[in-house]
Amino acid sequence: MAKIIAVDDSMADLKLAESILTSAAHRVALCINGEGVEALIAQEKPDLIILDVVMPQRNGYEILRKLRRDAESKDIPVCIISSKDQPTDIEWGKRQGATDYLPKPYTAEGLLSMVARLVPNG
Repeated sequence: MAKIIAVDDSMADLKLAESILTSAAHRVALCINGEGVEALIAQEKPDLIILDVVMPQRNGYEILRKLRRDAESKDIPVCIISSKDQPTDIEWGKRQGATDYLPKPYTAEGLLSMVARLVPNG
């Protein structure tokens, strides 16, 4: 199954994603607020990163742009999971380098379907 890093400022949201993903046999590493996410990516070498947008220190777009510029992470699929759910938000996220965009609140089926699309062998 896939190795996934989840980045969010809400521990409740991180635990929800972790519960859904681990129930489908995925391995999940959690990263609160995006602090140390680059080191975690280098250590874990994930198949997928799920990333919130609205966070206090660095927003998800800043993190995403940095990941896309880094040779270690530029090819890793990134799905933004955010309460910013307007079509313009989704388009902006994809322009920043997101592979996919899943609006909150999401269903377990929606999250697992997204993972299946982005990590076909996961």
